[in-house]
Amino acid sequence: MATGLIVLGAIVVFWLIFSYNRLVRKRNLVREGWSGIDVQLKRRYDLVPALVETVRGYRDHERGVLEKVTSARTRCRGDFPPAERGEAEAGLARAIKTLFAVVENYPELKAGANFLSLQEELAGIEEALQFARRYYNGAVREYNSFALSFPAVIPARLAGFGPEPYFQLDDPGERVAPTVGE
Repeated sequence: MATGLIVLGAIVVFWLIFSYNRLVRKRNLVREGWSGIDVQLKRRYDLVPALVETVRGYRDHERGVLEKVTSARTRCRGDFPPAERGEAEAGLARAIKTLFAVVENYPELKAGANFLSLQEELAGIEEALQFARRYYNGAVREYNSFALSFPAVIPARLAGFGPEPYFQLDDPGERVAPTVGE
């Protein structure tokens, strides 16, 4: 009887150690994924001033749009949780879209080599950001699925592992179908 309890106790201890180690590995993958997103966001931050300067140098009277882009970029600076960061980044994406809409009014600017180069670089960054976001959200899904499932939830709660938030960059307005010809 005592031997059976010792064996059962050893199994439970090994299971707790195994579960804890899996939680640590999965949490580290989430952190690695967030690091990838952070790198792409920093690349985008670094590109925005050059984009603003290119447009500013061309048309000073678009100051309001340029100020919105600069203000949105400033709001994105800082260490926020993914949900808050996603909201700020969506604001920056909207401001950049507005800037590109303004550029549409100036064909000679839109065709300029410097602007085209910046636009191409931004498109590459946005694509890399999308891949980084997918990786991060996949790691979060795996981590949350494990950490919140029974019986792993027991050592997760005991060790202070809570759910991780997904990173959403989507603008809720993009999910609404546009109306045509009212």
